[in-house]
Amino acid sequence: MSRARQPPLVTGISPNEGISWTKVTIRGENLGTGPTDLLGLTICGHNCLLTAEWMSASKIVCRVGQAKNDKGDIIVTTKSGGRGTSTVSFKLLKPEKIGILDQSAVWVDEMNYYDMRTDRNKGIPPLSLRPANPLGIEIDKGRFPQKDLESLFPGMSADFTSENFSAAWYLIENHSTTSFDQLKTAVVNLKKQANKKNEGSLAYVKGGLSTFFEAQDALSAIHQKLEADGTEKVEGSMTQKLENVLNRASNTADTLFQEVLGRKDKADSTRNALNVLQRFKFLFNLPLNIERNIQKGDYDVVINDYEKAKSLFGKTEVQVFKKYYAEVETRIEALRELLLDKLLETPSTLHDQKRYIRYLSDLHAPGDPAWQCIGAQHQWILQLMHNCKESYVKEQKGSNALLHSPMLDLDSDVRPSPIGHLSQTASLKRGSSFQSGRDDAWRYKAPQQVLFVEKLTKLVVSQLPNFWKLWVSYVNGSLFSETAEKSGQMERSKKNARQRQNDFKKMIQEVMNSLVKLIRGALLPFSLREGELRQYGGWEMKSELSGQWLTHVIQTVRLSSESLTALEIPNDMLQIIQDLILDLRVRCIMVTLQHTAEDIKRLAEKEDWVVDNEGLTSLPSQFEQCIIHSLQSLKTVLDCKPGEANVFQQQKTQEDVCQLSIGIMQGFIDCLEQLSTKPDGDIDTSHLSVDVSSPDLFGSIHEESSLSSEQRLLIALSNCRYLERHTFLNIAEHFEKHGFQGVDKITQVSMESLKELDQRLFEMYIEFKADPIVGSLEPGIYAGYFDWKDCLIPTGVRNYLKEALVNIIAVHAEVFTISKDLVPRVMSRVVEAVSEELSRLMQCVSSFSKNGALQAKLEICALRDTVAIYLTPESKSSFKQALEALPQLSSGTDRKLLEELLNKFKSSMHLQLTCFQASSSAMMKT
Repeated sequence: MSRARQPPLVTGISPNEGISWTKVTIRGENLGTGPTDLLGLTICGHNCLLTAEWMSASKIVCRVGQAKNDKGDIIVTTKSGGRGTSTVSFKLLKPEKIGILDQSAVWVDEMNYYDMRTDRNKGIPPLSLRPANPLGIEIDKGRFPQKDLESLFPGMSADFTSENFSAAWYLIENHSTTSFDQLKTAVVNLKKQANKKNEGSLAYVKGGLSTFFEAQDALSAIHQKLEADGTEKVEGSMTQKLENVLNRASNTADTLFQEVLGRKDKADSTRNALNVLQRFKFLFNLPLNIERNIQKGDYDVVINDYEKAKSLFGKTEVQVFKKYYAEVETRIEALRELLLDKLLETPSTLHDQKRYIRYLSDLHAPGDPAWQCIGAQHQWILQLMHNCKESYVKEQKGSNALLHSPMLDLDSDVRPSPIGHLSQTASLKRGSSFQSGRDDAWRYKAPQQVLFVEKLTKLVVSQLPNFWKLWVSYVNGSLFSETAEKSGQMERSKKNARQRQNDFKKMIQEVMNSLVKLIRGALLPFSLREGELRQYGGWEMKSELSGQWLTHVIQTVRLSSESLTALEIPNDMLQIIQDLILDLRVRCIMVTLQHTAEDIKRLAEKEDWVVDNEGLTSLPSQFEQCIIHSLQSLKTVLDCKPGEANVFQQQKTQEDVCQLSIGIMQGFIDCLEQLSTKPDGDIDTSHLSVDVSSPDLFGSIHEESSLSSEQRLLIALSNCRYLERHTFLNIAEHFEKHGFQGVDKITQVSMESLKELDQRLFEMYIEFKADPIVGSLEPGIYAGYFDWKDCLIPTGVRNYLKEALVNIIAVHAEVFTISKDLVPRVMSRVVEAVSEELSRLMQCVSSFSKNGALQAKLEICALRDTVAIYLTPESKSSFKQALEALPQLSSGTDRKLLEELLNKFKSSMHLQLTCFQASSSAMMKT
């Protein structure tokens, strides 16, 4: 049966040589499918399966065992592939023996040194018996390969402590380059060492020689007495001699060992003292350890040691222990003061504050450190806020002093104007970059009040969260134990927090009040009382901030409010900020509308009097764009964010906004009136910005500069007509779109004012144009002493009427040039004036002759038929009254003559009267 996999093949091992227990990495192919598939692993014939760690099918890690062979293959056996082969081998090196004085990373137990030559343990220190350099000369390791030495001295060793020590091998390995003289010196050294050993043994014998001789003499005397005198006599003498020997021995022993015994007693006393010091070294070393750990900042270690010392020696009666424990308490008291100073130190992170509070709690510090920290943090935040205000007020005064220097005497109004946005070809957008036509970039940096609000809100938003979180931790007791192990401290903390809840609420309210009042002092000083203004104000308010800067401030305060709301601070504490935002929004709307009204008043300076095909100048468009741009800049202010009230919820705000809006509309109407009634000499063309790419560049300037007052009136009338029918309605839609209240009232009042202006300008124009025509009728009728009672047969329409028609045609041409839509209105009024005057003149004639009646009727009918398309009920009535004042034509000849003369007049004046007939249909529709 064939196996599913190929036999294992070892192709590499790293390292490829080493001593026993060397960690090796085996690489190859088909080394198994997993740890359970590996059945065997041998290196140099030694089974290494116990230390093998299967990594993958191509990698195994193991340690080399104590193999018998110096070099061998690596054989892997697996369940899936069977016994494998190897293309590489591993060389097992013999470990170098380390001398007792050689440096080594392995500890050699010198107390139980094993002497291989004598095969017995030596209980004495081997350093005096086994020197590292027995010859006593400098060792110079040779460069002979270890392998060659092993083959040259088989079974031998260069270790002089080995049974198989080979002196030749030792000399070749350590002194191959040593000179012969040095070797002689080595021989002398060896002899000296041998003599020292013999001399030591001999000296030991010599030292006890007298005692030996005395003992020998005593024994000899005892033996002789026994033989000569007998047993009884000998016993007394022997006893006496023994006593003498013992006394001498005792005296000698005392003499010899008195100093030694004294030293022993002193050593025992010292040892006992050391044992006491060693046993209680924790307490004796604790003051110094506390100082060191405090310097390193290891307060946890100090607290643990203090708790341990307090439990062991807190109630001790031993004076020494009392003394050292009192020193410990002194150090701990100093640590309490140090930690309290660090806790109240500002600025500090929330993590450090919690850490110091826990340390002080564990050290049983008096009072309530957590509440002290909360109070200090509260005062620090307030101080930061007031310092911020003072620094910006001081900087504002310094910058104002610089601005008012003679070198910088420039226009103080740096507010961007939409007029520049509409008139300059560069199209600088208002509210985007806060720029105007000047390149003085330094004038458009943010005002100090705006920078102050940004800095102040950033300060509060960065500091208040940690302040609030510190209070929350104080309330729930997590300041003392995250795992609620110290329930007693937690309960006390919660109880204290409940008692001080109102105090903390006052702290938050004080911070919120300071924030709001500082902002009001910078932006809304009129909303503060006089006493508050002295504390929270101090700004130089020479010019109020523009709407764009107020919008930016509102956005900043809104973001701050959102950040504080995210902390889950109760809404009643943050309501004061919502009130501030509402007041800022209202003020921003008022200021924007006021500035817009000022901009509208300056629109007259931008009128170029260039009329388009509809008879309009750019003024109505500029007005509408100015309004739209202002409303768009207020979009973010008018929009209500969550928790905010409608900016128009107060009746007073609605009324003020309505009046300002009406003022804007009225301002533009006044602007139109100013332009239409300005004398020729007052026209200023120096402000005009003309597109140099226009093909009618010079023509338009010349045309504008030569406009008559009647032409300006017509242009103003055309603009009024467009404002009434389009612009005002569009503006009303934008007001409604942005949520303005009272739009109907704004539109109604504006329309009425506009109509009044239109009527005044129209009457003024009619007066300019109709009065000369009307005034020329009577002198023309009676020119040459003409008399209705005595006149010739009519031959045609007289010249006065033709002149009147030519003047009417001139008015028609002038109006038509400006605006075709105004032609019917103007011509109808001119015709009314002429017909009314003609009727009056006819009624004033006392009597007509036949020819006079025919002449009058011819001229009246000629005029009526010519301007028929412009007749109104009033003019028709005037013509009717004029004809009724004439005698009736009785004969058919007269009526025929009248008809012929009328046809002749129309034929001869056909060219002049074409303007009336060609545009009649279009004008009547209009």
